[in-house]
Amino acid sequence: MTQSTSKIHVIVVFGGQSDEHDVSLVSATHVIRALDPVKYDVSAFGISREGRWYDATKLLTQPKPSTDGQLGVFKTAELVVDGTPIDALMSFSADSTTPTVVFPVLHGPHGEDGTVQGLLELAGVPYVGSKVLGSALAMDKAMAKQVLAGAGIAQTPFAVIRQHDYSYSRACQIADDLGYPVFVKPSNLGSSIGISKVHERSELEDAIAIAFGHDRKIVLEHGVVAREIEVAVLGNNQPRASIAGEIVPSREFYDYEDKYVVDGAQLLVPAPLTAEQSDRVRSLALSVFETLGLAGMARVEFLYDEAADVFLCNEANTIPGFTPISMYPRLWQQSGLTYGGLLDELIALALE
Repeated sequence: MTQSTSKIHVIVVFGGQSDEHDVSLVSATHVIRALDPVKYDVSAFGISREGRWYDATKLLTQPKPSTDGQLGVFKTAELVVDGTPIDALMSFSADSTTPTVVFPVLHGPHGEDGTVQGLLELAGVPYVGSKVLGSALAMDKAMAKQVLAGAGIAQTPFAVIRQHDYSYSRACQIADDLGYPVFVKPSNLGSSIGISKVHERSELEDAIAIAFGHDRKIVLEHGVVAREIEVAVLGNNQPRASIAGEIVPSREFYDYEDKYVVDGAQLLVPAPLTAEQSDRVRSLALSVFETLGLAGMARVEFLYDEAADVFLCNEANTIPGFTPISMYPRLWQQSGLTYGGLLDELIALALE
């Protein structure tokens, strides 16, 4: 397919096989709408929950991509891609005389974890975001925590349990040692899916079953009394940090319902921190970004223990949400970079 020589060709890939499929559809819709048509020729590939790739570019010319205004209705027979995903990507870029960049708007496994990034490396197509190792490492909470611990970055006390050697009695001992409340999380998932806050031993077994329903490896963390602080990082070799923001959940913790359904959480940008605290957490965000080998973008989450005056790294998200209520674009907007300008810079970083 020959593209206009005056524009960069951007291929937005969305959907995916993870439990965060629906979140991806919302994020991708807003990314596509914000890409400047003067600068970019835009194509779109949707990935179904079953892993089939669809050329969804036709939908971009429709007044409403779907009944709910999102790119949710792309599973039609005439849109299916023939051949492998690499064939599809190369068909869009092989004959082009202008740069082609893939913008993965995929959250969770089979998209954010290095799998699609490896595919793009094989296809020889530049893409937005971290490379294979950084993507895989940040996605796996257990591995990321071990790497960050080795670098001396403070975190909440945690333990890892694998399904093949799981025993309830051992899990109870681990939770008792960590101290209640305990958060139980799938190791490889985001958007707070599968996470439970356990207040006492009687709640532990059900929480573990929920987490194992999403992953074969889970993480138990001591639940500290802390404020939730987030910093957006942007860049490759010289990354920079946004101002810090704070999330004040409307529920007991910032879960999936609070993020995407009830929209009850308060997002405080900038976070009510002193200048010294803000500088400290922004510096820590850059340290996490570099320690995990990330590139392009990441939203780094911290728990601020006011009593101890310490920021505890919670996790780094390499493909943060781009929905209207997402913290990553909001932090950059308040730091002086518009939503469209942010997309421009991410595409430039991919080509870099």
